[in-house]
Amino acid sequence: MNLEKLLQRIQILETIGTLALSEVEVSELVFDSRKVVENSLYVALKGTVSDGHSYIKQSIEKGAKVIVCEELPSEINDEVTYLKVEDSSKTLGHLASNFYGNPSQKLNLIGVTGTNGKTTVTTLLFDIFKTLGYQSALISTVEYRIGDEIIPSTHTTPDVIRLNQMLAKAVEIGCEYAFMEVSSHGISQDRIEGLHFKIAGFTNITHDHLDYHKTFQNYIYAKKRFFDELEDSAIAITNADDKNGSVMLQNTKAKKKTFALKTMADFHGKVLEVDFNGMLLNFNNKEFWTTLTGKFNAYNLLLAYGIALELGMREDEVLQAISILHRVNGRFETIKSDSGIFFVVDYSHTPDALENVLDSINEIRTKNERLICVFGCGGDRDKTKRPEMGDIATKKSTLAIITSDNPRTEEPTQIIKEIEAGVQPQNFSKYTSIPDRREAIKMAIKFAEPKDIVLVAGKGHETYQEINGVKHHFDDKETIRELLQLMGK
Repeated sequence: MNLEKLLQRIQILETIGTLALSEVEVSELVFDSRKVVENSLYVALKGTVSDGHSYIKQSIEKGAKVIVCEELPSEINDEVTYLKVEDSSKTLGHLASNFYGNPSQKLNLIGVTGTNGKTTVTTLLFDIFKTLGYQSALISTVEYRIGDEIIPSTHTTPDVIRLNQMLAKAVEIGCEYAFMEVSSHGISQDRIEGLHFKIAGFTNITHDHLDYHKTFQNYIYAKKRFFDELEDSAIAITNADDKNGSVMLQNTKAKKKTFALKTMADFHGKVLEVDFNGMLLNFNNKEFWTTLTGKFNAYNLLLAYGIALELGMREDEVLQAISILHRVNGRFETIKSDSGIFFVVDYSHTPDALENVLDSINEIRTKNERLICVFGCGGDRDKTKRPEMGDIATKKSTLAIITSDNPRTEEPTQIIKEIEAGVQPQNFSKYTSIPDRREAIKMAIKFAEPKDIVLVAGKGHETYQEINGVKHHFDDKETIRELLQLMGK
C-alpha cells in the first residue's frame, strides 16, 4: 500500500526520509521485529516486557523501509523513512484500519465487555444472526469464526492487526455483522484502537485480572474507557443491576440503553421457571423457553436480545431464534451418567462466576441431592481471588474438591494452600485437596450417588492443562466420560 494513503487521518509529529511519502510502498504492517519482511512498516511499541525501539536497527536489517516510533533513533539510515508519533500503540490501530481498508466501518461491529458472560453473549449473537440468515463473524475466547470458517482462538481480544485482517476477510465474504469480546487487556493495550463500534455491551464487573491492573479501580477504568471512546453514532447497553453499569455510561457520547432483571430498564427480564433442562423467561412481557439455564444466563440472553433489537431485528424472530439455541461450549454444559449423576462443566474461574453457577445449581436442586464442586485457580494470575473462591466453594457446596487448574509456572500445592486460606472454620470438614485434576474428578465420581450434582469448574471449553509452560491435553468433559465408563457409573 502507498504510504501517503496509509497515513490518512494519522497525525505525524516529524518525518525523516529522502523519498516523498507518495513514492514509498508498504508490503506489510508489523510490530514484532521477528515478522519483518522486505518493505515492511515496523511500529516500535513500548511494551510491558520490552521496548520495540530497541529492535529498530534489527528491523531495518531485515528489510523494513518505514519506521513508526515515539523516539527517533540516534542512527538514521538514508534508505528508510522515519515517522515520529506521540503514541505508537494508538497509531498502530489507525494504521491497521487503513491498511485493511477500514473494515469495521463496513460492518455492524458489536463489542461486549465485562468480567463474566462475554463469550456467551457474543456466541449467542453469532448463533442468533446465523439462525436469522445473516453471515457474521465471531471473535471470542473459544474460537474465531468468519462465516462458516472456524479459526482457533489465541487471545480473547487479538492484536489490532489480526483483528483488522479478520474483519477485512469478513467484509470480503459478505458478512454484515461482527460480534467480538472486548477484554480489559485489549482495551488497555489499544488493541481496539481505530475500530468503529456500532454497539457496545456491558455484562458485569467483579474482581479479576488484578495481577495486571493492580487495583479494582484501574480494572473498572479499563472497561469504562471502551464506552468513553465510543462515537455519538454508537449505542451503549449496560447492566442496570450491576452497580458499575451506570459508571460505564457516565462520559459516553453514545446513545444509552439498559437491561436488567431486578430494576426498571429498556430491556427487562424475569425468570419464571428454571431446571437443568432450561428456563421459562419473560423479556419485555413476552414469554419463551430456552435450553440455557441459570440466572446468569438470563442476563446473557437479555443483553443478546437487546443488542439484536437495537440492530433492527424483529422481536418475535429473535425470541424464536433464542428458543432453539444450544448451550455455549464449556458454559453450564451438562452430562448425565447412566447411574443418574448430573455433571455441570463450566468455565467459571472468578469468584463471581463460581458463585453464580453454584447459586444457579442450588436454586434448581431440591436439597436432597448433594452438590460436589471440583475447582482450582490458575497460576501466574490474580492471587487475590484464590481465598475468596475457597470460601465460596466450601460455603455453597456439600463437598468441595480443590485441585489444579492451569498452574502454569507455579507449584500447584502452593496455589491450593492459598485457596484453602479462605475456607471458614465451620467449613473445614466440607473440603479436600487433590492436586491431580483427573484424580480429583475421579474422587468426585466415586463419592457421588444417583441424583447428586458434580460441578467441574474453571476450564470449560479448554482442552489442555498448562504446567511449567507446557500445554498437556486435558478435557474436563472427556475425562468425566472416560472415568464414568471405567468406574461403571
